[in-house]
Amino acid sequence: LVVSDGRLVWMQDAYTAADSYPYSQPVSLGRGQTINYIRNSVKATVDAYDGTMRFYAADPDDPVLKAWSGIFAEVFRPFSELPKGLKAHLRYPQDLFNIQSEIYRTYHMTDANTFYNKEDVWEVSPAGREKRLSPNYVTMKLLGKEKPEFALIVPFMPVGRSNLIGWMAGRCDPEHYGELVVYQFPKQKLIFGPPQIEALIDQNPEISAQMSLWSQRGSDVIRGDLLVVPIGKSLLYVQPLYLKAERGELPELKRVILSTGGRVVWAETFREALTLLV
Repeated sequence: LVVSDGRLVWMQDAYTAADSYPYSQPVSLGRGQTINYIRNSVKATVDAYDGTMRFYAADPDDPVLKAWSGIFAEVFRPFSELPKGLKAHLRYPQDLFNIQSEIYRTYHMTDANTFYNKEDVWEVSPAGREKRLSPNYVTMKLLGKEKPEFALIVPFMPVGRSNLIGWMAGRCDPEHYGELVVYQFPKQKLIFGPPQIEALIDQNPEISAQMSLWSQRGSDVIRGDLLVVPIGKSLLYVQPLYLKAERGELPELKRVILSTGGRVVWAETFREALTLLV
């Protein structure tokens, strides 16, 4: 839901998909549904006040959308007609990004022998992890860029290991919308992955003692997603910590945990934690 020209407008990603595209890796969507072709071909908008719906052809070269456009000629509008105010709110679609990051785990390998022997497969969430690591939207500055931008990010680890080996971002700002950026880290150097940072957090005496105390008082301690944010040529790990009272409905942000270079700090605000860290 976004505000545009004084009105509230819902924005929805729409996809074309197929399961019979030749020479393409299939992906399971759950519930018995498998696809091997998907495009985010349409951006749909719904005016929250009067329900007016509009469908903009974001990928006019998609042959499936071309077929639908031939049948329903009046439905799909050129993407150029999407109001400028709404273009500023476009986000790289998380559903598509999930599929792309899943495929990239294997298909980042370009050497045939390495690929067929599956010698360098990555993963987003280590096996046995209760909570799957999911992509997150952040505002950050990519390496070599002058200004911050809005992006969808996810880290990669080698299968069976906890160190960081790769990192992917889907860019959302209008001038670079739809571009994917990948950072690959050297294998010969240990770069902490999310499980290793979470272990460092658990080993911090002050943090572990305080979380145990909160739990004993009947509050639920909720650890938010651990963000891996590149800053220059370094990495900053960020994790919010929430408390939910036994009879409360809404969790409250209680602490922000930061880590870099093997050090872990926390404070009530991000700014305070960053001051402690640096």
